[in-house]
Amino acid sequence: MSRKTWGIFLLVGAFLILGFVAYKNSPKRQVPIIFSPRTELLTLWEAYKQEYIEKGSFRVLDKQKDSITTSEGQSYAMLRAVWLDDKPTFDGVWKFTKDNLQHKEGDKLFAWLFGKQPDGSYGIMTSQGGQNSATDADTDIALALIFASARWNNQDYLNEAKLILDSVWAHEVVDIKGRPYLVANNLEKNSPTTMVVNPSYFSPYAYRVFAKVDPTHNWMGLVDTSYEVLEKSMAAPLDQTKSANIPPDWIFLDKTNGAILPPKAENLSTNFGYDALRTPWRIALDWQWFEEPRAKALLTDMKFLSEQWNSNSVLYVPYKHNGEPAEKHQSAAFYGGTIGYFMVADPENAKVIYDNKLQVLYNPDTNSWKVKLGYYDDNWVWFGIALYNNLLPNLAAN
Repeated sequence: MSRKTWGIFLLVGAFLILGFVAYKNSPKRQVPIIFSPRTELLTLWEAYKQEYIEKGSFRVLDKQKDSITTSEGQSYAMLRAVWLDDKPTFDGVWKFTKDNLQHKEGDKLFAWLFGKQPDGSYGIMTSQGGQNSATDADTDIALALIFASARWNNQDYLNEAKLILDSVWAHEVVDIKGRPYLVANNLEKNSPTTMVVNPSYFSPYAYRVFAKVDPTHNWMGLVDTSYEVLEKSMAAPLDQTKSANIPPDWIFLDKTNGAILPPKAENLSTNFGYDALRTPWRIALDWQWFEEPRAKALLTDMKFLSEQWNSNSVLYVPYKHNGEPAEKHQSAAFYGGTIGYFMVADPENAKVIYDNKLQVLYNPDTNSWKVKLGYYDDNWVWFGIALYNNLLPNLAAN
């Protein structure tokens, strides 16, 4: 072999070794090869059912919290089932929800907390206020039923949804100076001065669907006030000296003039945490389905998230309203929710976060997560992957 041939041989070998070392040290090595995001979502749903939906009863168990059941968990399961065309599971989860959580008198809303009682029986946990409603679950359940009616051509689902929408409007929407505002539960309407609001409950994409099936109520007015409250609550310093323009978990709303106030309750904070992580996802869905300009503008205002990612290559949870990390903890659910911001306002980083914080959690060899995720993480990583791949269609669009 000539000296020239040996030189070429050694050069090619060096490139191959360098390439192998670069690949071995690259984050991409950790990203599984996925040929079909829909298949991935289907297999993850099957794994979720095995882990978190009780066989026979179709009760969703939050195993990280003594296997309690929440109306939120039931609503997430109904949405995932109808999006994936899983009618048996949808019907089972809906039956449990209707039979065990739906109020029997006064309205058609849902008790938010169900679990094991001190005497060993199972039921609504009234000692913890479990009989009260949670507005996000009520509206998510109504949306799931409307989708079910459209997907499976069954008017009964739609009739059930309309009854829920009537109750949402009667007990969870407050009129302030002629405009509708969504509050956190069915207690706030009776509050004399201020009302609790969770901005992550706002679902403007759903209100547009509700407006089509329930023209008797001003759902489009609720779209407007949702965007206004979100924008103001992000911009206001609330209980801090300045705002990082990020959505808070909780606020108070003045019942007389609609002014936004910091919450005055020990268990409610203005952090951007496990509640508010849902806001970028919900607003991104309004952009994806309806191209609402206010959705894009609001998400663009959350540039704090890009700044944090560019500086640290991680996102912490929760952040104080001024942008300081309240804890230096990472959460899979936080990436699943905030992927909505990155998709719309920072697509280049969205791809990086999708690959390295969401997709990397999946093991295609076992069709499940590499490491078991908790109830909340499992749901919000799944919702984030589905949103990123545009696999959450508006089933009631036609």
